[in-house]
Amino acid sequence: MRDLEKEFLDNKNKEKDIWRLFKILGEFTDVYDELSTLPPAISFFGSARTSKKDKYYKATYKLSKILSQDGYAIITGGGGGIMEAGNKGALISVGLRIKLPKEQKMNSFVKIALKFKYFFIRKVSFLKYSVAFIVMPGGFGTLDELSEALCLVQTKTIGKFPIILFGKEYYEPLEKFFKMMLKHQYINEQDMHSYLITDSIDEAVEYIRHSRFNSNHIELKRIDDEH
Repeated sequence: MRDLEKEFLDNKNKEKDIWRLFKILGEFTDVYDELSTLPPAISFFGSARTSKKDKYYKATYKLSKILSQDGYAIITGGGGGIMEAGNKGALISVGLRIKLPKEQKMNSFVKIALKFKYFFIRKVSFLKYSVAFIVMPGGFGTLDELSEALCLVQTKTIGKFPIILFGKEYYEPLEKFFKMMLKHQYINEQDMHSYLITDSIDEAVEYIRHSRFNSNHIELKRIDDEH
């Protein structure tokens, strides 16, 4: 009986895994259907808790508006705060929402909306369609997205995309920790040049414009362009 019960449970788990695989493929298919014709995009990361009166909300809106006029699509997580500001300034506005127990509504400025069950598919979608990342102050989710981008640049999985940490007061303490990592030889000196920390909208825009067409990277490559 125990062998039969084990076999039954094993078969049920296999069936669950197969259906999960189909759901994963379905989410990827939905993304490709919606975003395959998207122009090169810039992703904004940052806290959903940021107030409309906050200086980082206002800076996000201004940056999004300028870069959108340069021809970039703008991708955010689709929620409030920094995400809302990014979508608000965009001409082509994309929101990638994750389904959570305490789910926030998609902000009203999103024009192309996608919802995800799986975090990793959402992450791949940010990276696949983006050629630059602007990271505003945020919490664990923002740090997770930042670490992913830095790691992929470090390992040359993606091109040396512009990664902008906007807010010196907020991000310079994090850079001190990066320097501690460097001191212990957990990262290399070149890894310290994988990002820009700034408070300047003009500097952030110029950093992206320069990186878009510089001597080493005539065209920034998306995550899968070489594969």
